[in-house]
Amino acid sequence: MDAPVPRPKMHEDQIDVGVDLVRGLIRRQLPNLADAPLVRVESQGTVNAIYRLGDDLVLRLPLTPRWHDIHAEVCWLTSLAPLVPVPIPEAVAIGEPDETYPWEWGVFRWIDGDPWSIDAVDDPVDAAIQIAEAVRALRAIDPRSLPCGKPIGRPPLGAVDEQLRAAADANRHLLDVDAFLAAWDDAMALPEFDGRPVLCHGDLLAGNVLVHDGRLRAVIDWAGVCRADPARELMAAWMLFTGESRAAFRAHLDVDDETWRRAKGWVLTRIFGVAYYETTNPVFSVDARRAINEVLADR
Repeated sequence: MDAPVPRPKMHEDQIDVGVDLVRGLIRRQLPNLADAPLVRVESQGTVNAIYRLGDDLVLRLPLTPRWHDIHAEVCWLTSLAPLVPVPIPEAVAIGEPDETYPWEWGVFRWIDGDPWSIDAVDDPVDAAIQIAEAVRALRAIDPRSLPCGKPIGRPPLGAVDEQLRAAADANRHLLDVDAFLAAWDDAMALPEFDGRPVLCHGDLLAGNVLVHDGRLRAVIDWAGVCRADPARELMAAWMLFTGESRAAFRAHLDVDDETWRRAKGWVLTRIFGVAYYETTNPVFSVDARRAINEVLADR
């Protein structure tokens, strides 16, 4: 049998999280599941290795020392489940680091579904309204009423201006950078958001929205829960929707023109993932590029 093709590393500080390592963690920490089938799941994600364990569980194991706080994520999932009108993951256990693996890791209930594709949804307008309802529900929550501590705060859009302009040249072979920078100038000309930050999922990308049997199935990966400019969450309008479904998403959230234009600026920040993941996670790169081009066409 041919040896498996090594997965390209997405990050310089990424570690290998292979099946033998994961099987060892299960054997030591979940011994009652030691004989259950274990299969690595192909994922658009950039932060975790994903393994399905048996029929009912999924494991998420961080690949780098950054971008993970499993205790905070589990708290948000537990607290938000009864408050948002879409299914979200159920945490089952938190695995411990040991001599073979350096960080805590998560065990969750498996949810059947595939990453979002608008072509896989029978009624994109209905799905857009469901996602908008979830966004509205999150906005209505006072994080101080929940036991999860202070959510991550996200800086305003202008905070990435210098880094984004510097990143543009690395993407000239993939994007119309002149049009991109013109659109970014439009966003930077807007007044800076000075209102009340709202609670957000923080990462409503195609890989974090599951579809099953033609319908929206769940919103997953709540590790990025944050308080931010409401326009940041509206990135979903271009990341997930087109045409009529995009319009329905906007209408259901009653978005004013300035916020909508600022949301386009937030989509443009996806440029940081275009060239960076071009060869190591091409699906993620293409998805970011598609959304940026949607914004450029929507000017």
